Amino acid sequence: MVQVTKDMTIGEILSINLNVAPVFYAMGMHCLGCPASQGETLEEAAWVHGVDPDRIEKEINDYLAAHPDEDSASES
Repeated sequence: MVQVTKDMTIGEILSINLNVAPVFYAMGMHCLGCPASQGETLEEAAWVHGVDPDRIEKEINDYLAAHPDEDSASES
């Protein structure tokens, strides 16, 4: 199972599993389609949006652990 880290870019995380997008949206991170966000690290994006980077890292990893058969080709 892939583990997301705070130094991974938003683009890298979404390429692992697009279905984690709602985790970002729920924390107010609605700019996932913005070209700039694709190159931001999870930590950078979290701080810009006033979110604890450890919290979002955990939420994404919890989602991935609960959905091990999903991949970047999965649709919601």
